[in-house]
Amino acid sequence: MIEIKDIEMSYGKFRALNGINLKLEKGQAAALMGPNGSGKSTLLKSILGLVIPESGKIFVNGEDTKDQFVYRNNIGYMPQIANYPENLKVKELFNIVKDIRSRYNNLDEELIESFKIREIYEKYFGQLSGGYKQRVTASLAFLFDPEILILDEPTASLDPLSTEILKNKILDTKKKDKLLIISSHIVSEMDELADRIVYLLDGSVKLNLPVKDIKNGSGERLGKAITRVLHEKQ
Repeated sequence: MIEIKDIEMSYGKFRALNGINLKLEKGQAAALMGPNGSGKSTLLKSILGLVIPESGKIFVNGEDTKDQFVYRNNIGYMPQIANYPENLKVKELFNIVKDIRSRYNNLDEELIESFKIREIYEKYFGQLSGGYKQRVTASLAFLFDPEILILDEPTASLDPLSTEILKNKILDTKKKDKLLIISSHIVSEMDELADRIVYLLDGSVKLNLPVKDIKNGSGERLGKAITRVLHEKQ
């Protein structure tokens, strides 16, 4: 569903992506992990077309994404930090996004209901707490029932109840033969949500394995198992 071939990207002398090769198929949740500065955000933005790599290719459903934008209609994106205009009411924001999409068959409003978003429709986005902003962006990401979901630190700023609602939504969505890419530092959550771990370090993929292969029946915590496998690969 997404295939990345030899992606290179630099910011000045800093090498953000160093020959990334990666293939992710539908019907799974892939956790994109690694320390700060490892290239996670740059890779996600490259898939979304928000950053143009210096070299390499990205294919979505077999189509080269270079100079294309229609493919993004099949992607739902939840950024780590929501930068929507603060003078927009929440209802206006949803209406604008619907107008931009224009073509869609089904709306998935489950998170709108679960997060009680309609109760804050008349509030300005700038008035919302960080947690409510996260709820709004999560609801927008899932709204158009996309084939691919890219979630960047999705539970950041969420209270425990909202976190459980979103985690259950992710688990339910995974069963619908979609592809989820989740960037997160919370290993315990990825142990619960992810089928595959893609670990980046210094702009390179150091680990790309199913969770079950990383643990290898050891019963280890995921964080400990990842550390062990990375050491074995050195």
